[in-house]
Amino acid sequence: MKEPSLAKLRCRYPVAMESPSRTALVFGGSGQIGIPLLARLHAAGWQVQAVSRQSQAAAPGLTWRRGDFAQPPALPAQVDVIVSCGPLDLFADWFAHSTLHCVRVVAIGSTSVHVKQTSADAAERDVARRLRDAEALLFASGNARDVSVTILRPTLVYGSGRDANLSKLAQLALRHGRLLLPRTACGLRQPVHVDDVALAAMAAASATATGSAAYDVPGGETLPYRDMVQRVLACLSPSPRLHLLPAPLFGMILTIAHWRGIARELTPAVLQRMQNDLVFDAQPARRDLNYAPRLFLPAADMFVVCD
Repeated sequence: MKEPSLAKLRCRYPVAMESPSRTALVFGGSGQIGIPLLARLHAAGWQVQAVSRQSQAAAPGLTWRRGDFAQPPALPAQVDVIVSCGPLDLFADWFAHSTLHCVRVVAIGSTSVHVKQTSADAAERDVARRLRDAEALLFASGNARDVSVTILRPTLVYGSGRDANLSKLAQLALRHGRLLLPRTACGLRQPVHVDDVALAAMAAASATATGSAAYDVPGGETLPYRDMVQRVLACLSPSPRLHLLPAPLFGMILTIAHWRGIARELTPAVLQRMQNDLVFDAQPARRDLNYAPRLFLPAADMFVVCD
């Protein structure tokens, strides 16, 4: 899958040069949220060092270091801000043992910390537990080192074609020319664009206020699950058809699909959540981070990335 270059992404954003002395260390800079975040930091005049498992092309003001949390590369002794767009639990453990000095940490978590803690699926409950423990460890480490910690919890992320939710559904629908959903898939959702998450991270990194906090960062529109999926399918070409089936019939078809190795990510817990409203309050992020997410207006290139 071809990644968009930093140069291409920079043209989306106005260049508003700020203090060129500010430095940021970014983990997960080549990920779906990291890419637009790097573009915004670069356009704002930050000096950035980014960590990725794969080799990346450097740019003025941007230095790439190859490694991960298990085997981090050589890092500077001090930066102004550390931003993590990678797995929250791995970052929290790394930060707890790191001696790198900074005044602020911004980390991307997930609203799964709320949603999956009571799941019928033990693996999903474990995800929620690891997120919860990671948040607690980050706040404790930040407090011990007098570092302000901001945790951002996005909802259903889309926009780069690399997410494991809407993009997978779009690609599955294109492959078969249709998509099947149970009629009960009417729980409310707030899909959030990757650029809006990056903007929130940028605002948190640039904040002058001290103190630590976690913010839910939902999208700017709340709509039923099946309506959300229908908008995605409508923007694709050719547009796959959406078939809403009675739940028992859908369950029978899904069992056959799983036997054939198709749509195995659609577990009973996922199907149950399609019926549930997953709605989060953006007001704290609006108040403290000037967060203003966009409406859900999908386009094909947000879900299918061509080479």
